[in-house]
Amino acid sequence: METEEILDLLRQAADEVIIPRFRALSEDQVQEKSPGDLVTVADREAEIFLTKRLQDAYPDAAVLGEEATSIDPRVLERASQAPHVFTIDPVDGTRNFVEGSPDYAVMVGEVRNGQTVRSWIYQPQHQRAYVAEAGAGAWCNGKRIKPLNPPADPARLVGATSNRKLLKQPPQGLAPLEEAWWSCGIDYPRLAGGEVDFLVYKNDWPWDHVPGALLVAEVGGATGRLDGSAYDLVTRRPWVLTTASRQVMGPVGAALAAVVG
Repeated sequence: METEEILDLLRQAADEVIIPRFRALSEDQVQEKSPGDLVTVADREAEIFLTKRLQDAYPDAAVLGEEATSIDPRVLERASQAPHVFTIDPVDGTRNFVEGSPDYAVMVGEVRNGQTVRSWIYQPQHQRAYVAEAGAGAWCNGKRIKPLNPPADPARLVGATSNRKLLKQPPQGLAPLEEAWWSCGIDYPRLAGGEVDFLVYKNDWPWDHVPGALLVAEVGGATGRLDGSAYDLVTRRPWVLTTASRQVMGPVGAALAAVVG
């Protein structure tokens, strides 16, 4: 499928399944997968919709959906061994969605032989669509996003996180971190647009980070671990760092690692 055709699938899922439930969820349409981790009927139905359409178009590809994985963790293991994978986060920022905040997104990433080649982030309430293709650039609503130009001095960088420990205990050598938007589908585009210079997360689920990491890479940024090693679809361990340039990843990662251990 062409890049625009897959973006149309995200829009269709939002229009038909997600937006009609926005600020209209009944109590029985919201559940907890684990304490504090919410899922709604919109998450489940949107993922089913996107999975079917992608599998119809790419029958040999693995589809790694957040909700399917929460039911059967073997989905993640199978996808990690597949040469062609689509990641799906049907409603990224579910808590925001449940609370009536417009800061949520639909996200899909495409990975071939371990490398992310295309990604899509659609923010239904903001009517913004972000698309990235490896080596070809990143766009917002059809307009190419300009390369990032962050400060070289780590102390001048603006960082954001949802991790309470880092918000309360600023890393030495860095400015106090701001609170992120509680949705990777909002966070990553804000970094790509130059509103913040780095993002740090404790959880490293592929459906959260694969789409945004490519978006940021295509405007000059980088995503990896606090020790500077690469982020990938297969490896699971805490902490993911995305910076507006690879040059600042070392000092920022070291400062954060000194706090979180």
